[in-house]
Amino acid sequence: MKEGRVVSWLKSEGDEIEAGEAIMVVESDKADMDVEAFEDGYLAKIITDEGETAEVGAVVALIATEEADIEAVAAGGDAAPAPAAEEAAPAAEAPAAAAAPDFDFSQLDMPALSSTMKEGKVVSWLKGEGDAVEAGEAIMVVESDKADMDVEAFEDGFIAAIITDEGESTAVGAPVALIAASEADIPALQAYAATLGGAPAAPAAAAPAAAAPAAAKAAPKAAAAPNAAASAGGRVVASPLAKKMAEEMGVDLTTVAGSGPGGRITAGDVTKAASGGAPVKKAAAAPTKPVWQPAEGVVAATPTARVLAKKAKLDLASIEGTGEFGRVTADDVKMATGEMKPKRKVAAPGATAPVELPEGLVPFTGMQRAVSNNMVATLDCPVKPKGVTVSALLAKAVAKAIEKHPIVNSSFRPEGTFFNKDINIAMAVAIDGGLITPVLKYANERDVMELGENWKELVGKAKSGTLSPDEYNSGTFTISNMGMFGVAQFDAILPAGQGGILAVAGTQEHIVPCKQSILGLKKISKMTVTLTCDHRQIYGADAALFLKTLNEVMMSPSQLL
Repeated sequence: MKEGRVVSWLKSEGDEIEAGEAIMVVESDKADMDVEAFEDGYLAKIITDEGETAEVGAVVALIATEEADIEAVAAGGDAAPAPAAEEAAPAAEAPAAAAAPDFDFSQLDMPALSSTMKEGKVVSWLKGEGDAVEAGEAIMVVESDKADMDVEAFEDGFIAAIITDEGESTAVGAPVALIAASEADIPALQAYAATLGGAPAAPAAAAPAAAAPAAAKAAPKAAAAPNAAASAGGRVVASPLAKKMAEEMGVDLTTVAGSGPGGRITAGDVTKAASGGAPVKKAAAAPTKPVWQPAEGVVAATPTARVLAKKAKLDLASIEGTGEFGRVTADDVKMATGEMKPKRKVAAPGATAPVELPEGLVPFTGMQRAVSNNMVATLDCPVKPKGVTVSALLAKAVAKAIEKHPIVNSSFRPEGTFFNKDINIAMAVAIDGGLITPVLKYANERDVMELGENWKELVGKAKSGTLSPDEYNSGTFTISNMGMFGVAQFDAILPAGQGGILAVAGTQEHIVPCKQSILGLKKISKMTVTLTCDHRQIYGADAALFLKTLNEVMMSPSQLL
């Protein structure tokens, strides 16, 4: 890439920007890429407008640290920067390098991730030597003077040699890896990599005339691959106009074979595909999913996730990553802080769909408000949450019963009854200094085995003090179990903000009549449960029906599977 075209600015002059936020889209000779800001500030002046082209390294915009400095920074950007002639090393002084191999390969250099960056540090390699890579796939993480950024491959191939290892730093423009077009060329490139230094590669003009033919042959031949527009990972390389036309015409770009450079899909390709005249592109074989482990002491996370975790004062090591290779994403951080709800698992085809529960506020009727006011007048004891651990089987049974009686899962509001759409069962764990109530979310939608594994994980976090706020304050119904202490029956105090709590006592043996037995009697085990509910919106009949359903669920194990 020698120059790039600004496709669009995602921010305007005067807008506030944050580190990790995308501010513009740049079209290179390979693909369209979002460009992120590396520090907080204000977009003072846009130098290269949309549709214009600028050379690599040229200034395209100015960012002011403070809003009051916007005018001064913008005024200073009107004068063109003086050419840095002293920085251009004479070609004659460039050190002699070994002749490039006579086959297709490409050299990956340390990119300039900011206007002030002089060198970069390789935080981690997402690919190893010999691994296959695809255009647009992240292959390494680089730490600059501003932030950590993913670096993507610009063409398909194989990582032949890694020149700069994890934890090492090198100057901007210096080679960090070599990518072979053919797997058979990897040994030759590894030998060639040993002749490359850590300094930026010399300009092409400094190469001896005799090496010119070899260098020309080593140039990537991406244009010879017309069907490389979409990689097996699903990333489509198309011009902005082609993408716009495909959206308007309803054409799936992953089925279109590109005729542009490097297999790039053009507007003409989309028009032919819409009329049925374009050949259908063969689906690429799914590559083997690579396995990668970050270096010791390194937490794999996206730049945006690092920014959000820093603002929320969260340790990235305590957050489970759901991104590629287990990287922590921005959504993972938001779910850890409670800003975003965890994504529900999509039901498999043919599986029973989750029960739709009422959601939102339902205003009281006159009778309900009168009952609510009477209940408030009878309150004479403090409210304190209480509870100990219970089994995943009991949590599942309670959740299934709540599906049929959603009023038990509601909470009181001065304006009326608030129905919770999700069934989140809170259960208590004893810790040093008190109790904490980890929550099994969507207990009605998950099987008992999954709930058991989740509960084991939550108990471990509770003991180590690493529970996130969303994992202990999002319960909609609580269960308190004191059966392990030999308690025959007890009443649990209703937690604040919830509509009900179930007190579970110990199992005891009873003798009951039985016509089928020889003596007319048999021994059975009974467990006593007591429901405490908010009588302001949950009536006695509602509680009785809920307990009746709970008994039916407990007596029918098939409902818990």
